[in-house]
Amino acid sequence: MYAIIATGGKQYRVSEGDIIFIEKLENSVDDEVSFPVLMLGGEQVTAGKPYVEGAQVTGKVLQQGRGQKIIVYKYKSKKNYRRKAGHRQPFTKVEITGIKA
Repeated sequence: MYAIIATGGKQYRVSEGDIIFIEKLENSVDDEVSFPVLMLGGEQVTAGKPYVEGAQVTGKVLQQGRGQKIIVYKYKSKKNYRRKAGHRQPFTKVEITGIKA
């Protein structure tokens, strides 16, 4: 069985036991989190409008962190314009512990 969940403006296909990296949540490590279910799959597919009634995906926060640094470099030729900046996107590492249909 799998589920499509929505969090942080993105959608993820998850099964029980999966570990996913999502946009940062304001939960601490070892907290339980729950996500709304957009679609349930398996032998029969159930789509929600917009969410599946009574369905819920639960997970456990494993880690809060920041991703690898990316370099943002802006440049305009012949105008002596150069800007260099770095960015590290924060993330939350979550283990999916259960899918309740």
